[in-house]
Amino acid sequence: MDSSSGGDLGLVQVLLDELEQHTLPRALDLKEKVDRGEPLDEFDEVFLAQAIETATKTDSVVAKHAEYQALAARVSHLYREITAKALENAKRS
Repeated sequence: MDSSSGGDLGLVQVLLDELEQHTLPRALDLKEKVDRGEPLDEFDEVFLAQAIETATKTDSVVAKHAEYQALAARVSHLYREITAKALENAKRS
């Protein structure tokens, strides 16, 4: 393992901690909200935009570590589900 891989693993650990403690619980709350037919409010939209931006920025790091790719794909799918359902809800209201 070279030094850049070690640095990547440190970043991955920080990202995993953030995902587990903050991002994922909030995203799951948003999923429940939109599944109930509720629209996202401004704070929800800002959170979701930041979460998607973080995921996009870290794609290159995740791509180097196959063990995290399935998790990243599931999180990305969750964001797409939330976004699609929120758009559907907004169109109905």
